[in-house]
Amino acid sequence: MRNRSAGLPVCAALAALMLSTACVVAPPRGAVFVRVRPPAAVVEVRGGAPGPDFVWVDGYHRWDGERHVWVAGHWERAPHARARWVPGRWRQSDRGWYWVEGHWK
Repeated sequence: MRNRSAGLPVCAALAALMLSTACVVAPPRGAVFVRVRPPAAVVEVRGGAPGPDFVWVDGYHRWDGERHVWVAGHWERAPHARARWVPGRWRQSDRGWYWVEGHWK
């Protein structure tokens, strides 16, 4: 009689590989690739929100063509009551680092 449980680790590994490759996100059209890793985020003091419908938008490093430059965080009015800010982020690909813009959801 054949032991069916012997193939389970192989199947689990293949399933994990398929799921991980399915989550690869393609860079946005027109992305600018940077070979220099962005520095760590600057720790900023937020202060008080100017009103109850404001959300803090974190600062970030942008690429100016020669180097990373810090763009300070700021308070922004949410476009509607249940809006949530999705922060921008640097992602890495085989071509270098590229910026994914933050947006309201």
